Amino acid sequence: MRNSEYYSILGVSKNASKEEIQKAYRKLARKYHPDVNKDAGAEDMFKKVNEARSVLTDPETRKLYDRYGSKWKEAQPQGEQQQRSSENSRWGDFSGGFGHQEGSSHFEQEDFGDFFSNIFGGGGGQESQWGGFRQSAGRTVEANIEVSLDELVHGASKTISWSSMERVGRTVQPKEEKIQLKIPKGLKDGSVIRLAGKGEEGRGGGSAGDLLLRVNVRPDSRFSLKDYDLLTTVPVSPWEAALGAKVDVDTFDGKISLTVPKGCPTGRKLRVKGKGLPKKKGEAGDLYVQVEIHVPPKLSDEEQELFRQLSEKSSYNPRSSLGQWAVEMAEAA
Repeated sequence: MRNSEYYSILGVSKNASKEEIQKAYRKLARKYHPDVNKDAGAEDMFKKVNEARSVLTDPETRKLYDRYGSKWKEAQPQGEQQQRSSENSRWGDFSGGFGHQEGSSHFEQEDFGDFFSNIFGGGGGQESQWGGFRQSAGRTVEANIEVSLDELVHGASKTISWSSMERVGRTVQPKEEKIQLKIPKGLKDGSVIRLAGKGEEGRGGGSAGDLLLRVNVRPDSRFSLKDYDLLTTVPVSPWEAALGAKVDVDTFDGKISLTVPKGCPTGRKLRVKGKGLPKKKGEAGDLYVQVEIHVPPKLSDEEQELFRQLSEKSSYNPRSSLGQWAVEMAEAA
């Protein structure tokens, strides 16, 4: 790789700051992530973006890359050896010393978490220091996961791709992992699934952080969602609304027959108990069916005559209440 190729991949200049590199990385990682972009070549580009970011955000590897270009990895062992030698001489000044100086090192606080940790601002790891060793627990990382209403109702098992960074010696490399994820019943929009130990790797032997997946419900063409309740609409004719009727309504357990009461106005919501999302304790939300009265777009001659007869015989005026309201408002003024 040429000296400028990592910079070109991220679209930044060679004197870009770490913050500028991180910003460019997050933008490109979201664009090319395999779970988001299914185009051919997107996954390869995502790996290149990860590789470029991991090298350029580490001061040591960036210095080697700027100097040696594509051969920076071959030059790395020599740089590591010089740094270990410097650390050994420093720690050797302590009276008594340590039996094995080579393992003593300090790791700087660098952000090597996956870009998803920046969506919600993952929590920081805790550190403890003893005898020159610094141990750091990995951060908790947060991300979004999109699920369907059907998966929330019935539960599901799905495989997701998770991309993070891992340390190998003093280098940081992209790491991709396939995770078998169970979607249990009882979740709703905004629920969080915790995967222990799947977050950022710990440093110096520290424990790994957790991965928190926040549930986002994919829009459904038939239902909208409020907490554990579902809302849908059912179209009815004017005579069904006036006389009452039995109509079929879709649910996630199949069709049900719903009674539309006589004189049902448009916009009225009919409750079907227990046909919403399941809750953790075995209960379930409700399904609300909103009635919409639809007028025939075209009438036959016979139908027009029947409606004409109805209009002559019926004394019902839906605007009479509006007139009374106008009178009351005028008197109040």
